[in-house]
Formats: sequence, C-alpha cells, structure tokens
Amino acid sequence: MINDTIAGVSTAVGNSGISVIRLSGPEAFLIADKIFKGKYTVSEQKSHTIQYGKIISNETKEVIDEVLLSKMEAPRTYTRENVVEISSHGGYTIAVSLLNLLYKNGARPAEPGEFTKRAFLNGRIDLSQAEAVMDIIQARTQRVSKIAVKQLEGSVSQKLNEIRERIITLLSDIEVNLDYPEYDAEEITLSKAERAAEEIINELDGLIRSFHYGKLLREGMDVVIAGRPNVGKSSLMNRLTRKNRSIVTDIPGTTRDTVEEYVNIKGIPVKLVDTAGVRDTFDRVEQQGVERSIKAISDADFVIILIDISKGFITEDQDVLNKVLGENKPYVLCFNKTDLVKDKQTINEFINSYPGAILMSIYEDTGIDELEERIFGYATENRQDMDNQVLITNARHESQLRKAKELLESAHRASQLNMTLDMVALDLKAALEELGKITGHHADEDVINAIFSRFCLGK
Repeated sequence: MINDTIAGVSTAVGNSGISVIRLSGPEAFLIADKIFKGKYTVSEQKSHTIQYGKIISNETKEVIDEVLLSKMEAPRTYTRENVVEISSHGGYTIAVSLLNLLYKNGARPAEPGEFTKRAFLNGRIDLSQAEAVMDIIQARTQRVSKIAVKQLEGSVSQKLNEIRERIITLLSDIEVNLDYPEYDAEEITLSKAERAAEEIINELDGLIRSFHYGKLLREGMDVVIAGRPNVGKSSLMNRLTRKNRSIVTDIPGTTRDTVEEYVNIKGIPVKLVDTAGVRDTFDRVEQQGVERSIKAISDADFVIILIDISKGFITEDQDVLNKVLGENKPYVLCFNKTDLVKDKQTINEFINSYPGAILMSIYEDTGIDELEERIFGYATENRQDMDNQVLITNARHESQLRKAKELLESAHRASQLNMTLDMVALDLKAALEELGKITGHHADEDVINAIFSRFCLGK
C-alpha cells in the first residue's frame, strides 16, 4: 500500500494560459485544505466537481493565485487514489510557488511517471497500457496516436491475456494428468499440448511480424536521400518537408553535412536525411561530408537514390548504388530532371533498363506522390489493414514475445517426441512468465522502475 502523497506539474514548463498541478495520495484533500480557500473546504467538496477559490500561503497569508480546484475521490481517479488538480494561471513562478506550498504542507515531489506508476501498482492499468501513455504523449502523427490509444484501452493486454488463459488451461490439464493419471491418457494430453502450442506459436508469430510496421510507426523511419552532387537532393528535401531546409545552388558539393527533418508521410513519421553528394574529392571538408553520407546510408531504414536523368546513369551513380547494395538497404531509384530531357526515347530506355524506378521532376513537381507512396508501401509492407489489428510497437514487448515463442516451440517439440508431461509443463510455465513480463504479471522491480523513469514529470 502507498502511504505518501505526491505532487507535480502536469502541464509543460514555461509560460502558458494555465498550469495544472496534480496531487495524489491518501492526504491529498487534507493538504489542499491547508492552502485553498473557497466556498467549501476540499474535504467538504463533492467528488468530481470543480470550485473556484484562492491559494493562500498559510505562513504569510498572501494570496498566491486565483484557481479552479478539481476534487476526485478514490477509486474513480487516474491513480485510484484521492486526487486534487489545481488549475492556476500559467507561468513558472506561480507553478513553483504552488508546488512549494504543497511540499511544505505534507506532499513530496512526484518522480518522473509516478502518477502513471501508481495507476499500474493500484491495478487500474497494466504495464503495457502504462507504456502506451508515453506513446500517446510522444506520438508524431495521428496514426501513431490512434494505435497508442488502442493500446491504452487494452488491445495488446486483451490479446496477451487470451493467450495466457489458453496456456493456463493447458497447464491445468497437464497438472490433472500428472496428479491423477488414471483419469486421462498421457498420449491424449501430449497430443492436445502439441496442437495448442502450435496454434499459440502461430498467433505469436503474427504479433512479432507486426513489429516491423509498429516500430516504424512508434520510432519513425530513417529515409536517406543519396546521390552524387547536384542531382537535386536538397531540392527534394525541401519539397518533401515543404520548407527551405537545405541550401540549393547549381554548384556541386554545396551540401557538406547531413541535414535532418521529420515529416509525416501518410501517417508514418519519417526522418528525412539530406546528404552530401557522394563522389571522389580532394576537398578535405567535402570528404568528411561524403564519409557522413556513407554512414547515413549504413544507418538508414530506406534509401532514395537520386539520379540526374539528363546526364545519364554514370559511374558515380553506380558507385552510390553499389554502396547501398553493399549495405543491403531497401531503396528506390529516382530519375530526376525529366523536364530537361526532350527525347522521350531516352526516358523509355531508362524505364526498360531500371524497372521499378520513379521518373521525377522536382521542378515540375512530378513523381513526388509516387515516391511518398513507395515509402509508405515499404513501411506497411502493403498491410494497411494492420491499423485494425493488434499491433506490437514496443521493442521490449517484441523481445518477450520471441522468448515466449521459443519456449512454446520447445514445448511443442517435447510433445511431438512424447517426452514426459512435466517437461512440457516446465516450458509452458516459462512461456507464461515471459508473456506476463509484458503486462506486468511477472515483471521485476528493476524493469518497472526503468520503464517509468523514461516518463515526463507530472504524468
């Protein structure tokens, strides 16, 4: 049981219209009573109502601010504890003054994520739902936010709990057979375990495969624009970001360093990286830019290789392609400056020689939509319906799913080989524990503390 009361600012630090200070714990109402003066004391105020009043220092008797105070009695609160939320005027000075008053009157400063941690410890949400709270806060696109909200509502938890229940049922059958072998045949139970394990393995496989899309949604996708100098990389960067983010000139080698910018491509958060032109050069500064370009290609999730079609596919273009192929990176060839090519036969030859390439004119704004569609297609692997399925977006969850799958595969093999039921049960229990680490049923304290330490203060 948690015996202390915590306080923290739940809105962003800095000047704003309002600041919200949250107080949670068994003494929340009594502490608020010491500094709040309204029509009613906080203890007398009805739950889930708001009243106007003033915050007054109980030492100097000075009015600190005029506020609105919300009272929420446990257990119908975010933390399942008594909660008070004070909406004051925004600004750093007021927020600090209010917090100091609360600390002097019995509250202690909340740690990062402690309000959500209490919601977890008090059974309101499980660990995967708690992590979804931070995903909602950090979501860069509506698509990411939508999936995080579903996870907060329990989409992942419900699926995993269904799988865990099936494993528990199977373990119960095995335990009955071990304790009372005369009531069931061991061969029948082994056969049942084999079929059940295979079905669960297939379900876990589906969840694990969804992580490709989920990871890109949650963490964003690194897309590098690569090519030799003066093929239009910076112009493409500016077009995709709708900003003049990169310097554009006719002088080859203008870009000397990588330039990064986040964009939203059909709901996928994408970090675009404009790189220096890749070529052999004696300029020491440009050489460093080329080295950084090569490193960016190595770190990329996807590479756009831009080529000036008006100059043809030359040796330097092949060098860039070879570097991308050497890193085994997914890529798309984009032949830019088609507006400068008057001979359609030349364009047709490129289409035939490089199937799958995109014809583009940044100047005439053609080929951009097709490029965005190609990036989106890679991210989703043509599985746009994944938005309506249970999706794994967290690397910790994916790791635990893989461990659980390995243990279930071991149980499946043991069943096939007619090994003893207690051997099968050991693997099933271990798999159950790995799945429980995702939702918090079996998570140790260090893991829990590490997860909540990444949260912002006041959440």
